[in-house]
Amino acid sequence: MAARTGHQGVQACHSKPVGRVDPLLVISVAALLCLGLVMVCSITIPSDKNTLSTSFESLGSHAVHIGLGAVLMCLLAQIRMELIQRMSRTLFVFGVLALVLVLIPGIGLEVNGSMRWIGLGGMQFQPSEFVKVIMVVYCADYLARNREDLHLFRVGILKIGLVLGVVGFLLIMEPDFGTLVIITATVAVMMFLAGVRFWHFICSIGFGAVLIGTILWMESYRVTRVLTFRDPWADPYGAGFQLVQALIAIGRGEWFGTGLGNSIQKLFYLPHADNDFMIAIIGEELGAVGIILVLILFCLFLVRVFVISRRAFNMNQRFCGFLAQGMGILIALQACVHVGVNTGLLPTKGLTLPLMSHGGSSMLACMGMVGLLLAIDRQSRQRSGEVR
Repeated sequence: MAARTGHQGVQACHSKPVGRVDPLLVISVAALLCLGLVMVCSITIPSDKNTLSTSFESLGSHAVHIGLGAVLMCLLAQIRMELIQRMSRTLFVFGVLALVLVLIPGIGLEVNGSMRWIGLGGMQFQPSEFVKVIMVVYCADYLARNREDLHLFRVGILKIGLVLGVVGFLLIMEPDFGTLVIITATVAVMMFLAGVRFWHFICSIGFGAVLIGTILWMESYRVTRVLTFRDPWADPYGAGFQLVQALIAIGRGEWFGTGLGNSIQKLFYLPHADNDFMIAIIGEELGAVGIILVLILFCLFLVRVFVISRRAFNMNQRFCGFLAQGMGILIALQACVHVGVNTGLLPTKGLTLPLMSHGGSSMLACMGMVGLLLAIDRQSRQRSGEVR
């Protein structure tokens, strides 16, 4: 009897998957980070466009950001998700305050006509990158608390729409139209997957499209971007310059690329090649095969995120399930927009390629999301082991 009890205890110990993480999720993230590091190295080492002198400054800062992001990821991977849920509304308040601070002269830093950065000592960070994550956390908590009442227009659309409107107004003031579109699309998909009424959803999407279209047409430079997107070759040396150079880069790469480090567009033509137009340089140096590889890695990442989300829902962890869905959707949508902009499928807008592009705020926000995904995965596996 004692031997049987001891044997059952050993089986229970082995069946409880404490400390395990999803290996395919980790592999996809690690592969994206490594490929991004290689591409930042290739793009930024010949940094002086006149003398082509070698500089490791950008590569070093990118490596530091990955290191800091890894530390943040490991810390968040150990956190209890109940704590994150309790903090969701507090985090939202801090996010709104950060968006307000960035608009105050002397605190916010103006770069290329936009007030998107806050200086902190010798460092700069972009609050909107972290507000993306905060909005997903807030929305996940909102859905978890109101799941049974989402069929009501007041609960399913109006309340979350007002919250989104506050954040959207502050983003437009910077201005940061791209981040507004990404946050709006992410929240909309989360609400749809949560089960809001279909006609409520369709009406809100129509209203949102009209509102975003109105905001777009209020500024002439946004109108120019849309018109240029339709035919960038009509003004290849003016408004269409960036898209034309991106298309030339991808065209030069053909199927297998010109070889790592052999890009011409990164040296003299394509601005922001290490962040906003990274996929174009991947296409030039690694070819269509390189772009397809990146897309496969993001697809693998998204599939594993939804597996984690489903496991959380099976354990009746609604907040964790909605949060995992939201973070996967956010990263996947931003990657899609980045690729769409670089290939001429979407109007030109500066958005980084998640987990790959050079940029400290973006990298820390993305690594933070990965850490939360690992925490959700770990917690769901532990609960699953306890149930068994």
